[in-house]
Amino acid sequence: MKKIDAVVFDMDGVIFDSERLVLDCWDFLAKKHSIPNIENTIRACIGTNKTKTKAIMKEIYGDQFPYDEYAKEASTLFHERYDGGRLPMKQGVLELLSFLKENDIKIALATSTRREVAIEELKNAGVLGFFDKVVCGDMVERSKPAPDIFIKACDELGVACENAYVIEDSYNGIIAGHAAGLHLIMVPDLLPPTDEMRAMADVILGNLLDVVDYFTE
Repeated sequence: MKKIDAVVFDMDGVIFDSERLVLDCWDFLAKKHSIPNIENTIRACIGTNKTKTKAIMKEIYGDQFPYDEYAKEASTLFHERYDGGRLPMKQGVLELLSFLKENDIKIALATSTRREVAIEELKNAGVLGFFDKVVCGDMVERSKPAPDIFIKACDELGVACENAYVIEDSYNGIIAGHAAGLHLIMVPDLLPPTDEMRAMADVILGNLLDVVDYFTE
Protein backbone atom coordinates (compact mmCIF):
# COMPACT_ATOMS: atom_id res chain seq x y z
CA MET A 1 0.00 0.00 0.00
CA LYS A 2 1.22 3.50 -0.82
CA LYS A 3 2.34 5.82 1.97
CA ILE A 4 -0.38 8.47 2.18
CA ASP A 5 -0.82 11.08 4.91
CA ALA A 6 -3.97 12.61 3.45
CA VAL A 7 -6.31 12.68 0.47
CA VAL A 8 -7.93 15.92 -0.67
CA PHE A 9 -11.10 15.67 -2.76
CA ASP A 10 -12.59 18.08 -5.21
CA MET A 11 -16.38 17.95 -4.95
CA ASP A 12 -18.21 18.68 -8.22
CA GLY A 13 -17.41 16.02 -10.78
CA VAL A 14 -15.49 13.91 -8.24
CA ILE A 15 -17.88 13.27 -5.34
CA PHE A 16 -21.06 14.43 -7.03
CA ASP A 17 -22.09 13.83 -10.63
CA SER A 18 -23.03 17.50 -10.71
CA GLU A 19 -21.08 19.14 -13.51
CA ARG A 20 -23.26 17.77 -16.27
CA LEU A 21 -26.30 18.86 -14.23
CA VAL A 22 -24.94 22.41 -13.95
CA LEU A 23 -24.36 22.35 -17.69
CA ASP A 24 -27.97 21.21 -18.22
CA CYS A 25 -29.23 24.18 -16.18
CA TRP A 26 -27.13 26.66 -18.12
CA ASP A 27 -28.17 25.03 -21.39
CA PHE A 28 -31.80 25.62 -20.39
CA LEU A 29 -31.01 29.29 -19.73
CA ALA A 30 -29.02 29.59 -22.96
CA LYS A 31 -32.05 28.55 -24.96
CA LYS A 32 -34.28 30.89 -22.95
CA HIS A 33 -31.97 33.93 -23.21
CA SER A 34 -30.23 33.14 -26.52
CA ILE A 35 -26.75 32.77 -25.01
CA PRO A 36 -24.39 31.36 -27.67
CA ASN A 37 -21.81 28.61 -27.24
CA ILE A 38 -22.73 27.98 -23.60
CA GLU A 39 -21.30 24.45 -23.40
CA ASN A 40 -17.75 25.50 -24.21
CA THR A 41 -18.06 28.49 -21.87
CA ILE A 42 -19.20 26.36 -18.94
CA ARG A 43 -16.45 23.84 -19.62
CA ALA A 44 -13.91 26.68 -19.38
CA CYS A 45 -15.34 27.55 -15.95
CA ILE A 46 -15.18 24.04 -14.48
CA GLY A 47 -13.21 23.98 -11.24
CA THR A 48 -13.34 27.73 -10.61
CA ASN A 49 -15.33 29.76 -8.09
CA LYS A 50 -18.13 32.22 -8.80
CA THR A 51 -15.81 35.23 -9.09
CA LYS A 52 -13.54 33.52 -11.62
CA THR A 53 -16.56 32.17 -13.53
CA LYS A 54 -17.99 35.68 -13.78
CA ALA A 55 -14.68 37.01 -15.12
CA ILE A 56 -14.52 34.25 -17.75
CA MET A 57 -18.09 34.89 -18.89
CA LYS A 58 -17.58 38.66 -19.03
CA GLU A 59 -14.47 38.11 -21.13
CA ILE A 60 -16.37 35.87 -23.54
CA TYR A 61 -19.72 37.69 -23.70
CA GLY A 62 -18.71 41.27 -22.88
CA ASP A 63 -19.00 43.58 -19.89
CA GLN A 64 -22.74 44.05 -20.42
CA PHE A 65 -23.46 40.34 -19.96
CA PRO A 66 -25.86 40.08 -16.97
CA TYR A 67 -23.92 37.31 -15.25
CA ASP A 68 -25.29 37.87 -11.76
CA GLU A 69 -28.87 37.66 -12.97
CA TYR A 70 -28.29 34.51 -15.02
CA ALA A 71 -26.12 32.83 -12.35
CA LYS A 72 -28.86 33.35 -9.77
CA GLU A 73 -31.41 31.88 -12.17
CA ALA A 74 -29.17 28.88 -12.90
CA SER A 75 -28.55 28.33 -9.18
CA THR A 76 -32.25 28.46 -8.36
CA LEU A 77 -33.00 25.94 -11.10
CA PHE A 78 -30.21 23.62 -9.93
CA HIS A 79 -31.35 23.66 -6.29
CA GLU A 80 -34.99 23.14 -7.26
CA ARG A 81 -33.97 20.03 -9.16
CA TYR A 82 -31.37 18.48 -6.87
CA ASP A 83 -31.64 19.70 -3.25
CA GLY A 84 -32.70 17.39 -0.46
CA GLY A 85 -30.33 14.53 -1.24
CA ARG A 86 -31.26 14.23 -4.92
CA LEU A 87 -27.78 15.09 -6.13
CA PRO A 88 -26.29 11.85 -7.52
CA MET A 89 -22.89 10.70 -6.27
CA LYS A 90 -20.14 9.34 -8.48
CA GLN A 91 -19.29 5.64 -8.54
CA GLY A 92 -17.07 4.49 -5.68
CA VAL A 93 -17.42 7.52 -3.36
CA LEU A 94 -18.51 5.58 -0.28
CA GLU A 95 -16.06 2.76 -0.92
CA LEU A 96 -13.09 5.13 -1.19
CA LEU A 97 -14.08 7.27 1.80
CA SER A 98 -14.59 4.15 3.91
CA PHE A 99 -11.22 2.73 2.82
CA LEU A 100 -9.44 5.94 3.83
CA LYS A 101 -11.15 6.06 7.23
CA GLU A 102 -10.39 2.40 7.93
CA ASN A 103 -6.71 3.10 7.23
CA ASP A 104 -6.58 6.28 9.36
CA ILE A 105 -5.81 8.51 6.38
CA LYS A 106 -6.85 12.14 6.80
CA ILE A 107 -9.53 13.41 4.41
CA ALA A 108 -10.24 16.98 3.26
CA LEU A 109 -12.52 18.61 0.74
CA ALA A 110 -11.21 21.47 -1.40
CA THR A 111 -14.03 22.82 -3.54
CA SER A 112 -14.60 26.09 -5.34
CA THR A 113 -18.24 25.90 -4.23
CA ARG A 114 -19.34 28.21 -1.40
CA ARG A 115 -19.07 26.65 2.06
CA GLU A 116 -22.78 26.94 2.88
CA VAL A 117 -23.73 25.04 -0.27
CA ALA A 118 -20.96 22.44 0.03
CA ILE A 119 -21.78 21.58 3.65
CA GLU A 120 -25.47 21.21 2.83
CA GLU A 121 -24.82 18.95 -0.15
CA LEU A 122 -22.39 16.73 1.78
CA LYS A 123 -24.81 16.54 4.71
CA ASN A 124 -27.75 15.62 2.47
CA ALA A 125 -25.64 12.88 0.85
CA GLY A 126 -24.67 11.48 4.25
CA VAL A 127 -20.91 11.86 3.72
CA LEU A 128 -20.03 15.04 5.64
CA GLY A 129 -18.79 13.03 8.63
CA PHE A 130 -16.02 11.44 6.57
CA PHE A 131 -14.21 14.77 6.12
CA ASP A 132 -11.74 16.04 8.69
CA LYS A 133 -11.63 19.47 7.03
CA VAL A 134 -13.79 21.25 4.45
CA VAL A 135 -12.17 24.15 2.58
CA CYS A 136 -14.33 26.09 0.13
CA GLY A 137 -14.03 28.73 -2.54
CA ASP A 138 -15.18 31.56 -0.27
CA MET A 139 -12.43 30.72 2.26
CA VAL A 140 -9.47 31.59 0.00
CA GLU A 141 -8.55 34.71 -1.91
CA ARG A 142 -7.65 33.10 -5.23
CA SER A 143 -9.63 30.41 -7.04
CA LYS A 144 -8.23 27.38 -8.84
CA PRO A 145 -6.03 27.27 -10.93
CA ALA A 146 -4.17 29.11 -8.14
CA PRO A 147 -2.91 26.61 -5.52
CA ASP A 148 -4.33 28.44 -2.47
CA ILE A 149 -7.20 26.08 -1.67
CA PHE A 150 -5.02 22.94 -1.68
CA ILE A 151 -2.30 24.58 0.40
CA LYS A 152 -4.92 25.67 2.93
CA ALA A 153 -6.47 22.18 3.03
CA CYS A 154 -3.11 20.57 3.79
CA ASP A 155 -2.29 23.25 6.37
CA GLU A 156 -5.59 22.60 8.15
CA LEU A 157 -4.97 18.85 8.11
CA GLY A 158 -1.45 19.38 9.44
CA VAL A 159 0.23 17.50 6.59
CA ALA A 160 2.87 18.45 4.03
CA CYS A 161 1.54 18.93 0.50
CA GLU A 162 4.12 16.50 -0.88
CA ASN A 163 2.69 13.75 1.35
CA ALA A 164 -0.91 14.25 0.24
CA TYR A 165 -2.89 13.19 -2.80
CA VAL A 166 -5.59 15.23 -4.51
CA ILE A 167 -8.38 13.75 -6.63
CA GLU A 168 -9.52 16.11 -9.36
CA ASP A 169 -11.49 16.03 -12.59
CA SER A 170 -10.91 19.55 -13.93
CA TYR A 171 -7.98 21.14 -15.72
CA ASN A 172 -8.07 24.09 -13.31
CA GLY A 173 -7.95 21.70 -10.36
CA ILE A 174 -5.04 19.68 -11.74
CA ILE A 175 -3.05 22.86 -12.43
CA ALA A 176 -3.79 24.09 -8.89
CA GLY A 177 -2.80 20.79 -7.30
CA HIS A 178 0.40 20.65 -9.32
CA ALA A 179 1.31 24.19 -8.27
CA ALA A 180 0.67 23.26 -4.62
CA GLY A 181 2.98 20.23 -4.88
CA LEU A 182 0.46 17.46 -4.15
CA HIS A 183 0.39 14.06 -5.82
CA LEU A 184 -2.29 14.20 -8.49
CA ILE A 185 -4.96 11.68 -9.42
CA MET A 186 -7.17 12.73 -12.30
CA VAL A 187 -10.56 11.05 -12.60
CA PRO A 188 -12.01 12.74 -15.70
CA ASP A 189 -15.65 13.80 -15.87
CA LEU A 190 -16.74 16.27 -18.57
CA LEU A 191 -13.19 17.19 -19.57
CA PRO A 192 -11.04 14.52 -21.24
CA PRO A 193 -7.37 14.28 -20.21
CA THR A 194 -4.98 16.28 -22.35
CA ASP A 195 -1.24 15.81 -22.81
CA GLU A 196 -0.71 18.64 -20.30
CA MET A 197 -2.88 16.89 -17.72
CA ARG A 198 -1.12 13.57 -18.31
CA ALA A 199 2.22 15.27 -17.72
CA MET A 200 1.08 16.76 -14.41
CA ALA A 201 -0.91 13.84 -12.98
CA ASP A 202 0.64 10.86 -11.22
CA VAL A 203 -2.09 8.74 -12.76
CA ILE A 204 -5.38 9.03 -14.66
CA LEU A 205 -8.09 6.61 -13.51
CA GLY A 206 -11.61 5.77 -14.63
CA ASN A 207 -13.46 6.04 -11.32
CA LEU A 208 -13.01 6.15 -7.54
CA LEU A 209 -13.04 2.37 -7.20
CA ASP A 210 -9.90 2.39 -9.33
CA VAL A 211 -8.40 4.85 -6.82
CA VAL A 212 -8.83 2.28 -4.03
CA ASP A 213 -6.98 -0.29 -6.16
CA TYR A 214 -4.26 2.28 -6.94
CA PHE A 215 -3.69 3.08 -3.28
CA THR A 216 -3.41 -0.61 -2.36
CA GLU A 217 -0.89 -1.49 -5.07
